[in-house]
Amino acid sequence: MIQPIVKFPAPVLAQETPRVEKFDEELEKLVDNMFESMYAAEGVGLAAPQIGRSLRLAVIDVTVGKNPEARLVLANPEITHFEGEQREEEGCLSLPGFRGHVLRPSFVTVRAQNAKGEEWEMRGEGLLARAFCHEIDHLYGVLFINHLSMLKRDLIRRRVRKLQKAGEW
Repeated sequence: MIQPIVKFPAPVLAQETPRVEKFDEELEKLVDNMFESMYAAEGVGLAAPQIGRSLRLAVIDVTVGKNPEARLVLANPEITHFEGEQREEEGCLSLPGFRGHVLRPSFVTVRAQNAKGEEWEMRGEGLLARAFCHEIDHLYGVLFINHLSMLKRDLIRRRVRKLQKAGEW
């Protein structure tokens, strides 16, 4: 079931999330809903807070549904290693229409659990490394705009307030 994407500045997006403790059918259903919602929004990643759920859970598929084997579930993820640098343009489903260049590691190793609670570890590079960082940031209440300069961040906040006042956000 497609869930609506929560938009900035919703409080749930600025909060650190609690760990996933129960790995059951309800969690598997939530994961399926997250993938469906992410694909509907044409994203490559989605964190639980982005659908209003304060839970340390994210999904990623850098193929945007083209390769079912590329689907990743990150429950209680942590970055165990990173190296290099890449500065690329990023956007966010919770800030539609806004983009900015963000410095991220080129390579990232992540340890997480899948929807059944089984641990896994993976090294990602390029877009996957960026997606790992972006989605894990969400689980700690950090948005990509927090990585931009204060000037750019304030500009985006002002534009969002204008859109809110106009009823367009």
